[in-house]
Amino acid sequence: MQRALRSGAWAVGIAALLVPLGLSAEPGSVLEVGKFSAEAEGNGPPAGWQPLTFKKIERQTVYKLVKDGESVVVRAVSEASSSGLTREIKIDPRDYPIIQWRWKVANVYKNGDVSKKEGDDYPARIYITFEYDAGKVGILEKATYEAARLLYGRYPPIGAINYIWESRAPKGTIVPNPYTDRVRMVVTESGAERLNTWVTEERNLLEDYKAAFGEEPSLISGVAIMTDTDNTKETATAYYGDILFKKAK
Repeated sequence: MQRALRSGAWAVGIAALLVPLGLSAEPGSVLEVGKFSAEAEGNGPPAGWQPLTFKKIERQTVYKLVKDGESVVVRAVSEASSSGLTREIKIDPRDYPIIQWRWKVANVYKNGDVSKKEGDDYPARIYITFEYDAGKVGILEKATYEAARLLYGRYPPIGAINYIWESRAPKGTIVPNPYTDRVRMVVTESGAERLNTWVTEERNLLEDYKAAFGEEPSLISGVAIMTDTDNTKETATAYYGDILFKKAK
């Protein structure tokens, strides 16, 4: 289960994302989900965020709040390792469909490949999960979700969107994760052209979800960042700037 989440795949192990923060979005035109620039430099996770680690993965990606230029950001260093940072937050994507963030990566992977399990690593990814909705699953899946609820005390999310910096797949590509079709991978940046450069991204998450799954989404249940190299056995350094959701203009 934990391997599935670590790989960006879908499984009941995604319940590890659901740390008991109990946070709901405040009303306003902008929701600052990751206000990293307001943090102090140091080893601790940003306010409201929790480490995501995996029992069977001995080597963990190291996340640290550092100053890059005039702003504090999250730096991730991965060496044949995997872990992430997560935040639970409820957001209605119909009210706040736009997600915006900044990121920078030092390298892409020689063996990275969004279509293969052994290539399912990314120097940077933004992971968005969506609440379980019984009306969107069949009888067998309902039983799986009920079992997960009994085990973890809550339902796992019903699906997820991963915005990824991929090695070679064309920007704009949307494909199922090689482990499961409950997760869709959206190639937001690709290749080495923009390495070591801060890139600001803006996506309409509502439209991406509908394009990926062919239906309306449920509520957003959480956001994560992850830099992993455990499948490819390579190394990566990435930086994450502020993450926010916005109302449509």
